[in-house]
Formats: sequence, structure tokens, C-alpha cells
Amino acid sequence: MIHILITENFSLASQIILGIFFAILAFIIFYYAFKLIEIGYVLNYKKPLYNHFYLRLRTLNKNQKGILRNQFSFFNKLNDKEKTYFEHRLASFIRDKDFIGRDGLNVTDEMKVLISATAVMLTFGFRDFYISFISKIVIYPTKFYSNTNATYHKGEFNPRLKALVLSWEDFEEGYKDESDNVNLGIHELTHAIHINSLKARDISSTIFSDSFKELSTLLSSKERLRENLVTSKYFRNYAYTNQFEFLAVAIENFIETPKDFKSQFPEVYAIVKQMFNFNVAGY
Repeated sequence: MIHILITENFSLASQIILGIFFAILAFIIFYYAFKLIEIGYVLNYKKPLYNHFYLRLRTLNKNQKGILRNQFSFFNKLNDKEKTYFEHRLASFIRDKDFIGRDGLNVTDEMKVLISATAVMLTFGFRDFYISFISKIVIYPTKFYSNTNATYHKGEFNPRLKALVLSWEDFEEGYKDESDNVNLGIHELTHAIHINSLKARDISSTIFSDSFKELSTLLSSKERLRENLVTSKYFRNYAYTNQFEFLAVAIENFIETPKDFKSQFPEVYAIVKQMFNFNVAGY
């Protein structure tokens, strides 16, 4: 009797182990099959196979919701479903980052919401929206002294420290006029997203970095286009410092004056839109 019970228990345990083994094997096969399908999709359409999938949607508190609705105009361009996704991403982003005030600055909900909303706006077309190369967001009341080049800055992204550093005064200034194509938050976060795309392996980062190469090739191969960019004065002169600064300035223009951008430089606009997978109203 004891021998029979041991045999039956051993048989049951073997079945469980085999079941787990085949379940894991099926998952692995499904995972890599999906990856292959998505790679084909990306090669054809240059965008992720899907963008939003969440087991549970996070929400903001009442004060944070009020700030988002009343002070961040991009949010109000979204449809109801997109607003739900945006709120979830914003709540998740705020939870993921450390916000640090400097020079006696008290970090408020307004600061957390508006800085994070800028990040979520820029990555709204990404599947992975966390920008993993940012772990902390350091906020100064005004311009701050930077040891990087021994001068005062309005903002900077330090990849070594995984720190986005901003002057709150200048961040706010960027949103006072939403059509002047000057926005500190958008500019510095674009730098962070760009550097993140060079290191990360997710599908959105791959599309971003490949599109940036496509943009670089376009600009280097078309002399007339480069001349038109400069003479048009549409991009401020700082854009021509280097490729990184050109992109950061271009995204400021893309977000704030998309119609002007598209009408003046449709080829550049199309690549930037592809780079960010930006498919919301007005873009």
C-alpha cells in the first residue's frame, strides 16, 4: 500500500513538472514568435505593433488631476481613452522618479505633474515610457551652477548620474508662450530620451535611434535642405551647435508649432513624427 501511494505521488509530481515545463516552453515559443512578427511589422510600418497594454490603470489624486487639466494644454487635445492612458503613465512616472529640491526649494505637486507630464507627452508614442536613464529629477528655483562646464545652466541632463536637472523658473517660462518654440522641459527631456535610446533595447528606442540615423542621413545628403533650414530662421541658431542640439530644438518646434513645421519642412517633420510615433490630434 505504501509503495502504491509513493508511486502515485511520484506520478502526480511528474505530471505537474511536465505541465510546468510545457507551459514555460509554450511561453518561450510565443514570446519569440511575437518578437519576430513585431520585427516584421516595424520594418514595414516603422512603429510598434501595439503601444498601450496595462493590467491595471493608475490614477492621480484630485489636486494632481486639476493641475494636469488646467495647466497642461496637450492633455486636453487627447480623446477620452488617451486621457486615461496619459493619466496612468503620468502617475506611474511620478512614482518611478525621485524629485529633489535644491537651494531650499520645496518640491510641489505642480512641479512633479508638469515636469512628468512633459516626459509622458514626448514618450506617448513609446511602449516603454519610463526613460530609464532618468532616476532622479533635481529642481533649482532659478539658474544653477554646473560643474560640468563651470557655468550657470537653466537645465541639463547628466547621464552618468541619471539626473535631469532643471531651473523651475525657466521651466515655467517655457510654457508661458506655447508657440515661441522655446521650452526648457521639452529640450532637456529630448536629450534624455535620445541618450536613453542609444542604450536601451526596447522597440521604441530602436525606432527612435534608427529614425535619428535616417534624419542625419537626410540632412547630410541634401545641401539645399540644410541651407533652407538655416535661412528660414524657423529653428533658432542654437539648433546648429551639433546633431543633439538640432534634435532638441526641432522637438520644441514640433510640439509647439507642428503646422508650421510640417508646411515648411515636411521631410524633416515626417521623420520626427516617425521617431516619436506621434499620432495624436493636431500632429
